[in-house]
Amino acid sequence: MSPLLHPVSRRGFLAGAAASGALIMLHPFSARAEANQAHLRIMETTDIHVNVLPYDYYADKANDTMGLSRTASLIAAVRQEATNAMLIDNGDLLQGNPMGDYIAYERGLKDGDLHPIMKGMNLLGYECSTLGNHEFNYGLSFLDKVLAGANFPFVCANLIRGTELAASPRDDKLYLKPYVILDKKIKDGSGAEQPIKIGIVGFVPPQIMVWDLKNLEGNVRTRDIVEAAKAWVPEIKEEGADIVIALSHSGIDVKQGDGMENASFFVAGVEGIDAVFTGHQHLVFPGKKDFQALDGVDTEKGTLQGKPAVMGGFWGSHMGLIDLLLERDGSKWRVVSATSEARPIYERVDKANKPTVADDQRIVDALKADHEATLAYVRRPVGKTSAPLYSYFALVADDPSVQIVNQAQSWYLKDILKSTQWKDVPLLSAAAPFKAGGRNGADYYTDVPVGDIAIKNVADLYLYPNTVRAVEITGAEVKEWLEMSAGIFKKIEAGKADQALIDTEFPSYNFDVIDGISYKIDLSQPPKYDAKGGVANAGSSRIVDLSFDGKPIDPAAKFVVATNNYRAGGGGSFPDINASKIIYEAPDTNRDVIVRYIVSEGTINPSADDNWSFTPLPGTSVVFETGPKAKDFIAGVKSLKIEPVGEGEAGFAKYRILF
Repeated sequence: MSPLLHPVSRRGFLAGAAASGALIMLHPFSARAEANQAHLRIMETTDIHVNVLPYDYYADKANDTMGLSRTASLIAAVRQEATNAMLIDNGDLLQGNPMGDYIAYERGLKDGDLHPIMKGMNLLGYECSTLGNHEFNYGLSFLDKVLAGANFPFVCANLIRGTELAASPRDDKLYLKPYVILDKKIKDGSGAEQPIKIGIVGFVPPQIMVWDLKNLEGNVRTRDIVEAAKAWVPEIKEEGADIVIALSHSGIDVKQGDGMENASFFVAGVEGIDAVFTGHQHLVFPGKKDFQALDGVDTEKGTLQGKPAVMGGFWGSHMGLIDLLLERDGSKWRVVSATSEARPIYERVDKANKPTVADDQRIVDALKADHEATLAYVRRPVGKTSAPLYSYFALVADDPSVQIVNQAQSWYLKDILKSTQWKDVPLLSAAAPFKAGGRNGADYYTDVPVGDIAIKNVADLYLYPNTVRAVEITGAEVKEWLEMSAGIFKKIEAGKADQALIDTEFPSYNFDVIDGISYKIDLSQPPKYDAKGGVANAGSSRIVDLSFDGKPIDPAAKFVVATNNYRAGGGGSFPDINASKIIYEAPDTNRDVIVRYIVSEGTINPSADDNWSFTPLPGTSVVFETGPKAKDFIAGVKSLKIEPVGEGEAGFAKYRILF
């Protein structure tokens, strides 16, 4: 079954053949449209984040799950499935990978220069876009220069120029046009061309005023998304729009509130809006994974409050498609039926990602120089490290590769929280070793030598594109967080030799080390929690001598902990750590924060501060396996007496800890 075919089209009517030779089937709306009807297909990209090419600049290698050049290859086939089609974007274009940083910080944009993202989008014939929150990361002047190179309009109905909100949203002095009305010709079921007016309105999360306060304070303001939609959609209809499309750079949440970040569900409820294009959350809608069990959200049909909606993943991973069957009533058109789909550019086969489309060579050629310049940029040092960054002993001792992540997270959030109600609440930071051997093999460890450190080295420190979060918890919850982390260790019997230390079923990315406090782990006690977060031994207490600022932690004391969106959202099933504890959701990835920290510091000192260790167990020893290169770093582990004891299995080396 061809991956290029719309799922409904596979049951439709043969229309021809794509250039690749794949059979292309008309969507049923095109196949059955009558003389007073027309099929309109709207294609969406969202959250591209400068990933114009299928290349991970952090890892310095190709990646088949990303790239507008891949998404672009869907366009020709998608157009052939429909009588009428148009292409739009939903924001977050300018920041998110080193190419974006290179253009903003290094090369700059002179008058007339085209940003790489605009080179690609202009080639593909976009008809409209809105602003995402990351459009403001490099400042308004840079944004203005980028937008000047677009061959299509940008709209945003809730971004106000200046510091004053008008009494009514329609009287606001907006930074961009709130909407556009596109005068188009579409073919009806008889093949005759008919005029249609398509209104497109855009929205950005109001939280940009927090996330990019330094760039925006005193220059712009924001309004509530739904408030703006209710004000502007009637005007769009008054000006003659047949249908109204919302470009909502905002996710899906069914709990309504003022100034919502993820307001697309309620945008769909605004009278006059016919279809909603969402984004921001880096999820997929419709689909079987995300947004299940939310009232008013149909993840199979792809509707929000009965309106067609789509969220096309992120980094070009999917193309969002909404198909509208329109019917003409006199001189006006209205929607009589709709379908939604998020079409991927790759599939998962045998635990590997397999591309289902090739690159659009036009984009590859147009960005050749930008790509090569970005490669040189990421391979060039951005700072230095005064100590080696390695993770060979990350599961048995405080570790420099985890230390630097915690330092960067604390540095980032300290500045953000200093003007908030949490300015005087102690700030801690939690991070885990991602590259720590295990099933990924004996070479799967972080290993960055002393000296120059390049942006691509950051991928060695932080594998995943997580974003920074802050949670507020109590001292008692800090202890339980650590009790869960300590579940990676097996129970050790005092006085017994060479016992296996690590529970290999416990993932290393759930072994959080919390900096800003000190503590010990008593291995003679059984783990309180199992690898899935279930209570295994309710009365157990492995975490001892837990202290802050040299004093035992008060269980009732409040702490802010810097972490990532996975952990803060409940990932790993840590006790009491979930979205209800989040006090700040950063727009920046942990990777970006580490890069900024290194640039800021010039030379980083990632040496572990040994804020955690094991309690003494005289006459006891344990064994564990790590990479063979660990022998070069034994001297750096000050808190333990470690010695090699020969080869392990599958290329690993075995080591002994003597208590």
